[in-house]
Amino acid sequence: MAAATQLATAIENVKIELFVQAGEEDKLFGSVTSQMIAEGLKEKGFDLDKRSIDLPDPIRALGIYDVPVKLHPTVIAKIKVFVVRNKED
Repeated sequence: MAAATQLATAIENVKIELFVQAGEEDKLFGSVTSQMIAEGLKEKGFDLDKRSIDLPDPIRALGIYDVPVKLHPTVIAKIKVFVVRNKED
């Protein structure tokens, strides 16, 4: 549990930017899934299973989201996920 608490402290300082294609009214073409967030965490040096990311529904709009990550039954960290429009759009 101590290791999970240390990891939670480190992860809560992480901000992930996911660049996606979006249409009118900032609706995404597709959605952001826990797998995409896990890959973003891996790029930042945190290799976590996508099942530890508690995303009840895929993200379908641009914005900033606080996404819970379950590291231990009693330790849950929140990471900031920025879903932004792809620069080519």
